[in-house]
Formats: sequence, structure tokens, C-alpha cells
Amino acid sequence: MLNYAGIPPLTAMADTDSRQLIAAELRSLIARIDLSMRLIDAAMTSHDVEPEDDGPTAGSLEIFVLDDVTPRFATASAALNACRMELDHALQQLSESDSPV
Repeated sequence: MLNYAGIPPLTAMADTDSRQLIAAELRSLIARIDLSMRLIDAAMTSHDVEPEDDGPTAGSLEIFVLDDVTPRFATASAALNACRMELDHALQQLSESDSPV
């Protein structure tokens, strides 16, 4: 985790430099969200129940495993996706403010 306590205020920084710094930070956050979403997808995949090759035998009971973890992963993934969309929007707005009017 980054420690921002020692970073001086950006008020003395040029407008273009501060926008570039903000854009870089937004891209970094987007990359971290993408990584988190991939980790969640991998965790959800590892919790899926794989059927056996032989299938159920005659007269056997089929057993279903109820997964109470997947809904939480799906909710977390949806929240991260919403955050990513907002960060994309913020980055787009920032890049539009860079272009002269």
C-alpha cells in the first residue's frame, strides 16, 4: 500500500503535470481493479463443482453442493466493475479537459 503522508501538496505543480499525475493514478487504480476482478473470477471458478466423468451410477443419490461463497464473489465483482466504470469515466473527463476548447 502506498503511503501518501510524505507527498507535498500539488498546488505548486503545473496544471498539465497534475493532470498527468492524476491520469497515471487513475490508470493504476483501473489496473488494480482488473487484477482483483481476475482473482475473484479465478476464486469463483475454483469453487465450481466439477461433475465426475462417470456420472451418477444407477440407484445412487445425486449430491448437490450449495455454494454460499459465489454470491459474495459476484457482489464484489459487480461493485468492482461499477468502480472501474466510474474510473474510466473520470479518466475520460480528465483527458477531455486536456484538449483545448
